[in-house]
Amino acid sequence: MRSRFAGSRTVERAEIVEAERLHLRVELSSEYYPDEATARLEVRWYRNDDFNFHYREERSDDTWMCCWDRHPNAHNARDHFHPPPTASRTDAENAQWPSDHRDVGRLVFGRIEERIETLWERA
Repeated sequence: MRSRFAGSRTVERAEIVEAERLHLRVELSSEYYPDEATARLEVRWYRNDDFNFHYREERSDDTWMCCWDRHPNAHNARDHFHPPPTASRTDAENAQWPSDHRDVGRLVFGRIEERIETLWERA
């Protein structure tokens, strides 16, 4: 998964982070964002096919986040989405995600590209 993300033109760096909980951190290239912004995607994938894709975009005056999840929980179905801008648990929506991690990765990156296009349209 790391090498797949690292091969994308929108990715500046993709690295495995072992501190705290093991995850993949994907830092997106700021060249694709209008204004001053940093953005990253943090990915955890488990042996039972549960996962978490957390997208975080930051500017000096704003943070915008969303999260694609598959895990048992008390707030929603196993597959669910925490919508932007806060990715809060109380706003989570039930969803259905593909079973293959490559398809989930494509879906998430497609949504991130849509977000970037929307930002450029507003700029």
